[in-house]
Amino acid sequence: MVREELATFDDVEKQAWQLLDKSIIYYQGRPIGTVAAYDNSEGILNYDHCFVRDFVSSALLFLSKGKYDIVRNFLEETLKLQPTKNELDAYTPIRGLIPASFKVISTNGKESLEADFGEHAIARVTPVDSCLWWIIILHAYVKATKDINFALQPEFQQGIMLIMELCLATRFDMYPTLLVPDGACMIHRRLGIYGYPLEIQALFYAALRAARKLLICAGDEEIVIGIDNRLPLLRDHIRHHYWIDMHRLNVIYRFKGEEYGQTAVNLFNIYPDSIRYADLAIWLPKYGGYLAGNVGPSQLDTRFFALGNLMAIISSLASEQQSQAIMNLIEEQWDDLVGEMPMKICFPAVEKEEYRIFTGCDPKNIPWSYHNGGSWPVLMWFLTAAAQKTGRISIAKRAIELAQARLGDDQWPEYYDGTKGLLIGKKAKKYQTWTITGFLLAKELMRNPDRLELISFAEFDLENASQACEL
Repeated sequence: MVREELATFDDVEKQAWQLLDKSIIYYQGRPIGTVAAYDNSEGILNYDHCFVRDFVSSALLFLSKGKYDIVRNFLEETLKLQPTKNELDAYTPIRGLIPASFKVISTNGKESLEADFGEHAIARVTPVDSCLWWIIILHAYVKATKDINFALQPEFQQGIMLIMELCLATRFDMYPTLLVPDGACMIHRRLGIYGYPLEIQALFYAALRAARKLLICAGDEEIVIGIDNRLPLLRDHIRHHYWIDMHRLNVIYRFKGEEYGQTAVNLFNIYPDSIRYADLAIWLPKYGGYLAGNVGPSQLDTRFFALGNLMAIISSLASEQQSQAIMNLIEEQWDDLVGEMPMKICFPAVEKEEYRIFTGCDPKNIPWSYHNGGSWPVLMWFLTAAAQKTGRISIAKRAIELAQARLGDDQWPEYYDGTKGLLIGKKAKKYQTWTITGFLLAKELMRNPDRLELISFAEFDLENASQACEL
């Protein structure tokens, strides 16, 4: 019986590799990326594109296996799509932006790349996360290949600096966080995350860490100083203002409103009545906690967002104590956050009137579906990486076992529906590439924990900044 199960698991993994190979996009005879999904059963929409955020798990997997060429080609070609000039045109992508996705098109036998900066996306949302993920992938490539000269090429240095200027530029804001619209990241439809969503802040922090290592060797002092100034401010801001545990909940519960000046304790004028204390106090374990989904003027979004919390652990945006508390929460509230398919993109789902207000009655984001409390297998590799980082391997093993028993039979869907993730997503594409690579990367991280170094960062120490270029 044990041999049969092992054979079945091996077959699932073998199938996943075969599907990944089929997903590879070629441009002028070279591998350049992977399609979002290989499922043409209900119209391809833009699932034949290579999405920057989707390619992350593919890139890390290829790098882990020594297949450097596809990642190098991806980085080179996406960089060429980055606008380098600002046009005073509201419908033109701003300088420094990396597209959400691209596809290969052929005209009269000649191939070219067509980039989508959001012009064709649902709701026409411009991606904020693409440029952050691009730097993180570049850093991982340099770590894997030990080829710092690749990143020191003038066009790459300019590309990094343009992204940093875009993120660090003077703006109508005084927080160290990034102000973004709704739908600017993995949650790319309206879900009430406009402002300062945790996911973007965690990616911003990781991208700053990566950019600092890649730029300091080139001697761009002004950008490096800007990064050095922002990193500790961003880290401390998130660790203090976004953190929720029982102690912090008691502090917020007794907040006074309408405070003014330097002595104010309730800096964001958060009204305690806007928070569901009864439910949250029962849900939070004694030694658990997490980073809130969003903090801003009179806003504390207490939903648990998986990607932001897991990336906060992986990048050391969360402290060691906070990281352990987040993993405690996942373990204690397994049924809610993981259920039968790793794992919930956010919890809880918004329902009833909140659903109407937060999503605009989006039929794809009905409660416990898609972004609104759906379960996403791609998050399995983030969970595994966070488990490796915190030494909580049993959590990763349990999650992988759940996924391994279902994904192959379910034809590798994009997401699952329901409070426990038991239903294949009503509108989920099958043979979703980042579902496939999320599973394979999780397995790779378990077999070779050293691969975590490609994506992980240690605690940031400004005093040792001179060693930053030692990748």
